Amino acid sequence: MHAHHFDPTRLVRAASLSSPGREVYLKLETELPTGSFKVRGAVHALSVNLSKGAVQSVVAASTGNHGAAVAYAARLLGMPAVIFLPAHPNPVKAARIRELGAELVEHGTDLSAAIDAARAHAHARSGAFFLHDAEDPDIPDGTAAIGEEVVSQLPSVDAIYVPMGDTALVRGVAAAAKALRPAVRIIGVVAEQAPAYYLSWQKGAVVETESAHTIADGLAVRRPLAPNVAAIRALVDEVERVSEQEMLAAIARLYTGEQVTAEPAGAAATAAWLKRRDPWGQVVLLVTGSNIAPEIRQAALALSPES
Repeated sequence: MHAHHFDPTRLVRAASLSSPGREVYLKLETELPTGSFKVRGAVHALSVNLSKGAVQSVVAASTGNHGAAVAYAARLLGMPAVIFLPAHPNPVKAARIRELGAELVEHGTDLSAAIDAARAHAHARSGAFFLHDAEDPDIPDGTAAIGEEVVSQLPSVDAIYVPMGDTALVRGVAAAAKALRPAVRIIGVVAEQAPAYYLSWQKGAVVETESAHTIADGLAVRRPLAPNVAAIRALVDEVERVSEQEMLAAIARLYTGEQVTAEPAGAAATAAWLKRRDPWGQVVLLVTGSNIAPEIRQAALALSPES
């Protein structure tokens, strides 16, 4: 069994997306504390490391949701947290991190720069644990609970659409879901403007990109890690790329059709499904985060949802 620190999140049928012979369900990870799936991995990983020895503080780098998750885990487990974010972060996510009592440091122009600064900060301090979302071996064990929950809630599931940022989510979900239901198809979703993991999955080797300029800050990765590329090659059946406009349209569609609030990365799975429109089957779309910046919400809701 995997790490179940939280009650299962709801799996709800999306009436506005379903049709005869084609049932679409939303896995509402937005209902977890901090409004994102990230707390699953952060609480589990920090608990594991705390049990091993002298962790006195935790340091993380993030575009927002992982940072908030680590801040939540640190408060839960009674230790200070320092969170590095790239300059000019999503204000909703930055405010959430501060509300949870963590120290927030803005550094660099993108996530890779923030990661380098956070790692250096942690290494310079005794008892500081650097909880790196993409590298930590315990985080996928936390996210694996999602795959177990989906198969338990919908044993006949045919496909699960999963956003792919640093891949900790898709690695955990896919491994657990396929262990219980080998026939399930895993469709990873990346932002068209942050294609590093798509290119790496396609090639079977690390492909870095010069930038990752996307409204989906949770998918803004430009520097893949080789072990993660190998893992997604083995676990992910297909990868779909979605455009900025497609994510905005999906945000609008989820909000108007299902009364679900999703940030761009949180709506990416829905955007990919709307692009592909599986003709049949039982499909689950992960809705992974609800921490949407005000200007992006405004841009999305200005769109009339496409049919």
